[in-house]
Amino acid sequence: MSKKLFVGGLSWGTDSDQLREAFETYGVVTDAVVITDRETGRSRGFGFVTFEEAADATSAMGEMNGATLDGRTLKVDKANERPPRNNNNRRW
Repeated sequence: MSKKLFVGGLSWGTDSDQLREAFETYGVVTDAVVITDRETGRSRGFGFVTFEEAADATSAMGEMNGATLDGRTLKVDKANERPPRNNNNRRW
């Protein structure tokens, strides 16, 4: 199991510190970030939480999926790593 979790369904007002705090109950969080729009700076409604231990991520996923944070129901799943971008194959 991955140490990194996808967290969807976040309130527009939830910030990275609040996200970290919600997941620290399950183990040592090495990173927590709410993804924001580049132009407006507004939350896009999802983020990622990375744990030091994979077992803690598994536990958090089981407990926090369907839980409520800031009045919103969370969807928590393992994060899928993006493949590296290859700009050599662009079609113009």
